[in-house]
Amino acid sequence: MAEKPDYKLAVCILHYGSPSLTARVYGQLRAEPDVFVLDNAAPEPFPGAWLRLPENLYWAGALDWAVTRFAAAGYTHLWFLNNDAYFLSRPPILRTVIGRLARMEQVLGRVGVYAPAVSVSPYHPQMLANPAVQCRAAAFVDGIAPLLNLQCVQEIGGVDAADNPRGYGVDIWLSLRANRAGWLVLVDNQVLIRHNYHSTAGEIPGFLERAALAEARFLGRRLGPDYQHQIQELQSECREISNL
Repeated sequence: MAEKPDYKLAVCILHYGSPSLTARVYGQLRAEPDVFVLDNAAPEPFPGAWLRLPENLYWAGALDWAVTRFAAAGYTHLWFLNNDAYFLSRPPILRTVIGRLARMEQVLGRVGVYAPAVSVSPYHPQMLANPAVQCRAAAFVDGIAPLLNLQCVQEIGGVDAADNPRGYGVDIWLSLRANRAGWLVLVDNQVLIRHNYHSTAGEIPGFLERAALAEARFLGRRLGPDYQHQIQELQSECREISNL
């Protein structure tokens, strides 16, 4: 029998926007260990948050902060959850995910980025749930709920978002770098979430427009002027895995 991996997983729910959204996903996980709500200096604070940041670091800035903080605390993995996502899978969610991740690494190899499948995705077809197969190896994943191997993040040079703290496109670049460095990027069809896209960002005047411009500059600098075509091609570079 293979030795059980020594994972130490932190779950960090990023709070910004409606406290009721945060409470919904936190309520699904709060009975499990090492679950933290990080209040990103939200206009409406989250009651009982683990920590409230002194200023809004936006998504990528908060991810970078969390990666550094939890790695220093001895965690091996960080599950960084948007507060406007919630699980359609039954509990115990963390026990299931850790078991799934261990099995994936036993059979397939080291996993740098793991993500649950989503019920609906207007942007990333490689994230859509396919119950006919166990999981999907993808070139990159959406940043709704990435579970990161912190050794992987360190090896590939960190989050790399100093020029784009709002974060649009950072998820693509982070997971794509992991894939290119030989780490697996997997979408798990046995763990399912639903995401309310732009539930908070869409309520802030001009935010989506500014974020889209920042994303275009960010990805253009890293992937070149044809980055949109590259992304479309990469979205189709998936391998369906039926047996684990």
